[in-house]
Amino acid sequence: MNSNFTARGKTGEIWLYDPIGDSSWGDAVSAKSFQKELTAMGKVDTINLHINSPGGSVFDGVTIYNQLKQHPARVVVDIDGLAASIASVIAMAGDTRRMAKNATMMIHNPEGVAVGGENEMDRVKALLRGVKTSIVDTYSDRTGADRIKVSDWMDAETWFFADAAYQNGFVDEITGATKVTAFFDINRFGNVPASLRQQMQASAPTPAMDIRRQRIDGMNTKVAALLCA
Repeated sequence: MNSNFTARGKTGEIWLYDPIGDSSWGDAVSAKSFQKELTAMGKVDTINLHINSPGGSVFDGVTIYNQLKQHPARVVVDIDGLAASIASVIAMAGDTRRMAKNATMMIHNPEGVAVGGENEMDRVKALLRGVKTSIVDTYSDRTGADRIKVSDWMDAETWFFADAAYQNGFVDEITGATKVTAFFDINRFGNVPASLRQQMQASAPTPAMDIRRQRIDGMNTKVAALLCA
């Protein structure tokens, strides 16, 4: 897991550098684990939250957003690399929201999978509609943008570079460029800017550096040893 929580005196530092949700590989941050780490920091006056995440679970992300909004500390958000999908909603929890000059934000409609008959499809459709309404309200409240405009941005899967994010109220200020090395698979998104896609491809880990591959190989070795015993 690339994310980290630390506390120094009255200041807490959170590095949210993973997808959002549960993962058996330990490379994601769930709402449960986030709350546990947030509580462990103790009483802090300021939380500096650094974000580089492709998003993930809507419900985990909304819960994390609410945990930060309900925390008594002042929250300062820095978007260091990527704040996509539900990670962009978490970014809205900042009392002050900053974005690196070379960072990117993306907002889009919530997605889900339905298996079953017509009633199940209708249930999931209604759920997604309700989730979108809630997210639109959050973006609109934090940016001052009209709800219809926000909805249109989400429909189009809109990617904002720092200048556009600032001009449209998603962040309060733009900071200097940062060098962020975390790699994410963003191929599931439809309108990824060519420059960002190239950046992710250039920073893609080699098989020898791929932590998941190492874990899989390690598990296979252990299973083979047990079978041969």
